[in-house]
Amino acid sequence: MSAMIKHLSNKASETEIAEHLSRCDAGFVPPLSGRVNINDYAKKIAGKAERFEIWSHDTLVALVAAYCNDLEKGIVYVTSVSVLKEWMGKGLAAQLMHRCIEYAKLSGMRQVSLEVASINLPAIRLYEKIGFVPDKLNSQFVSMNLYLKSGKDHEQNA
Repeated sequence: MSAMIKHLSNKASETEIAEHLSRCDAGFVPPLSGRVNINDYAKKIAGKAERFEIWSHDTLVALVAAYCNDLEKGIVYVTSVSVLKEWMGKGLAAQLMHRCIEYAKLSGMRQVSLEVASINLPAIRLYEKIGFVPDKLNSQFVSMNLYLKSGKDHEQNA
């Protein structure tokens, strides 16, 4: 796919997020629609999450949504990583995860956490390659964490 892409943050509307998640639904393990109401989830993401997006023309092709509001513990929680099927295998999820991690560092956060289905080995491998380590495993999901040296710490040590 040689289409032009744009990296943006927090551009997608609630409707665009819902449409994107619906198109990605079958790619979630297990399918997202079996766990949440996609329209309600899109509303929550639009209103409360920091969103790292890749667009091609007027189509949201990849999205990482993270809650960055636990300032007391310094933890960013990645709630959703999604890429349209026809855009998979191009490194878009990794690019957005790196943007999310950089945002977390610059915000002074200490940790990025996420949960992934324990049978979703491609996603687990991606997160491990980025530096996440498995923490807790229950029968369906594994919690993974990336421990950060924040941008603020880096500046103090420079």
